[in-house]
Amino acid sequence: MIVFKYIFWTLYRIWFYILVLIPIIVLFPVLLISISKESWYPFFFKLARIWSKFILIGMGFRYSFKRDQVPEKGKSYMFIANHTSMIDIMLMLVSVKNPFVFVGKKELAKIPLFGFFYKRTCILVDRSSAKSRQAVFLRAQRRLESGLSICIFPEGGVPEEHIELDEFKDGAFRLAINHQIPIVPLTFADNKKRFSYTFFSGGPGKMRVKIHKFLSTKGLTIDDTRVLNEKSRTIIFNQLQKFK
Repeated sequence: MIVFKYIFWTLYRIWFYILVLIPIIVLFPVLLISISKESWYPFFFKLARIWSKFILIGMGFRYSFKRDQVPEKGKSYMFIANHTSMIDIMLMLVSVKNPFVFVGKKELAKIPLFGFFYKRTCILVDRSSAKSRQAVFLRAQRRLESGLSICIFPEGGVPEEHIELDEFKDGAFRLAINHQIPIVPLTFADNKKRFSYTFFSGGPGKMRVKIHKFLSTKGLTIDDTRVLNEKSRTIIFNQLQKFK
């Protein structure tokens, strides 16, 4: 029986990468046009949401949402969530309709084909470089000024399997305070179970998302960064406990 499980897990992982690539290959000319101008990014974002739904449905994931508040059209936000899986990117795109730009690690740009669009549409950061982290603030500022939102996974990467929720880095909260935009915490309940970074694991099933009440940054200063950080982490951590 265990042999069949390992065969399933291997094929399941291969199937994921096939699903990632198929829409990119089919829509390549359209995607190429959509990234040729920054002002056309909202159109690219719509295509990215279709791509995400295609992958989630193709993997047999049934996603559901509970919303305490809904982002307003035309407003900028800082979206944050716990980070447990490669599927987090797709689930975030499906969860949020407001066009946003990911701030993500530069290593993902090395993935064939996917990386081509990733590095041209996301804000890449080398977490080992102070200069790179500073550049993130400048690029994010330009995107926010154009009316877009930002998405950051504040754990700074996927924590080890035994860690339910790692400590949050301050970058997302400093950015939100600097631009006086609301923090939107999201909790992903089942991503680690459905598709973790452990190769021989996962499978089809439910993926629950909780979109929490927004945290205002109006009137806050950089001195409030740590308090905002801890408040956001507590909200997500407590929800993870409720989801069990």
